Amino acid sequence: MSLNEIPVVTIDGEPTSLARYADKVKLIVNVASRCGLSPQYKKLEQLQQTYGERGFTVLGFPSNQFLQELGSSAAIRQFCSTTYGVTFPMFEKIKVNGRSQHPLYAELTKTADAAGKAGRVKWNFEKFVVTPAGQVHRFRPQVEPDAPEILALIESSLRHPPEQRPDGPWTTHGACGARTAG
Repeated sequence: MSLNEIPVVTIDGEPTSLARYADKVKLIVNVASRCGLSPQYKKLEQLQQTYGERGFTVLGFPSNQFLQELGSSAAIRQFCSTTYGVTFPMFEKIKVNGRSQHPLYAELTKTADAAGKAGRVKWNFEKFVVTPAGQVHRFRPQVEPDAPEILALIESSLRHPPEQRPDGPWTTHGACGARTAG
């Protein structure tokens, strides 16, 4: 099963999957409202505002595995909205480790971080950048959402605007992708 096929439930209780975000660069983060790293919500929202129109989205997955998340989806939604102005998609609380680990995190945690370590999520705000091609890149909680390595990965994976010529945009035609003036 691909990441896009794994069922998830929105914070509003709507069953869905990541397929609705298949064409986007996704920054998947396990979040918690009462964590010392919660101020990262602000930078996550800034990324959403900066890159959202270009084929990017943050996907927030609350987890109470480190005993720092609020009790209900309504309380989490209220906290995120009023404290950090979160507009990116949020999902229901899940387990990111252990026997009841959500299937999404069972797949994501197979990916090694920059130090070559895969496996368990270490803490809240662990980040996974997933490209539209399905490549997964892992960043530990202490790596800020706007760290140069994350920004470079997002930028390089985004849909870029069409190249411009002085007399108009390029268009692509034919099986070989020959470019002609549009």
